[in-house]
Amino acid sequence: MVPFDVMKSISTKTESKILFLILDGLGGLQNPTTGKSELESANIPNINKLASESVCGLSVPVSHGITPGSGPGHLSLFGYDPFKYNVGRGVLEALGVNFPLQPGDVAFRINMATVDENGIITDRRAGRIPTEKSKKICEELDEKIEIPGIETFVMAVKEHRGALVFRGKNLAGNIADTDPQKEGLKPKPAIALDEESKYTAELANKFIEKAAEIMKDKSPANFIMLRGASGYHGFPQMQDIYKLTPAAIATYPMYKGIVRLLGMDVVDTGDTFEGEIKALHKYYDKYDFFYFHIKKTDAKGEDGNFEGKIEALEEVDKKLPEILELNFDVVVLTGDHSTPAMMKSHSWHPLPVLIKGKFCRPDSVEHFNEKECAKGGLGVIQAVDIMPLALANAGKLLKYGA
Repeated sequence: MVPFDVMKSISTKTESKILFLILDGLGGLQNPTTGKSELESANIPNINKLASESVCGLSVPVSHGITPGSGPGHLSLFGYDPFKYNVGRGVLEALGVNFPLQPGDVAFRINMATVDENGIITDRRAGRIPTEKSKKICEELDEKIEIPGIETFVMAVKEHRGALVFRGKNLAGNIADTDPQKEGLKPKPAIALDEESKYTAELANKFIEKAAEIMKDKSPANFIMLRGASGYHGFPQMQDIYKLTPAAIATYPMYKGIVRLLGMDVVDTGDTFEGEIKALHKYYDKYDFFYFHIKKTDAKGEDGNFEGKIEALEEVDKKLPEILELNFDVVVLTGDHSTPAMMKSHSWHPLPVLIKGKFCRPDSVEHFNEKECAKGGLGVIQAVDIMPLALANAGKLLKYGA
């Protein structure tokens, strides 16, 4: 990847505009019945037309064989080394709901779950309960739970997700997840992964115990699991590195958290795809870089809903002309990682990427899917290299060296 000090020295402010259209969990795998992936199965004529006008390839989000979380997957897209700038999901969730984190805070992502009378997990997502219901639970936990020596803050995020923040002295966030990532098992205790985090892990276990008592008679969300523990610290800002005025268009709070960490403005979109498109049109003149996030492709993949992921892709395709009617100098379409419906989870597989701009060399790819993009002019690239390519094609990078 290009070091940030080099990017700062060669980035230049221009009037050109860049769109990053990110279909979360874009990459997939072949259905054993048809032999085709979700992208190969979908009717996506508009995306295919865009691919035929672009240079295409495959993107490796973090490193070969490494399955990325949403945080590392997105940080890579924006040119940040995901190993150097890794951040826990808890911080992203808290920032996503605009909680004012302070240095020294430790944040966790809450997953509300369903456990049976023996404490066995029967549903890791509590049926994806409505946000309105999880909000009431979070408000009750925030009001009733007190942990001596620290302040605790509990916030609803979306559906079964919430955020928990500890504030106090001597806190550290190197703590293993309590979610075993599988139904039929008991939740794990919070375990410190270093000496400095032992105290915070003890506090986390006390919080889980108190929450379980409060939630025991609630249905379907009667237990919480904690994930993505991390301390809060600042990140280099995109405005400083790339000389951009960046805006984020996203409906899910966690993704708003990622980009707030990097200095993007999060514009108001509401909760729908249509609202996102309206926001893109509304703010087009104000910004020169737009991150446009679509969650549904990932959610259907995680649910193992192959047909649902196809439908999500086709929905994007139908709306694509409304997005592209704006005059973007460079368009990037890809995802942050693969989420094959056949696996019901994130995976390590490289995923398709296309870049369109007047200085790109269109290749022979005419169908945007895993097999065809593997033949494209970009080849197989690291996701951290997408941002420099987008900037170069937008005329935003000066010559490096004499």
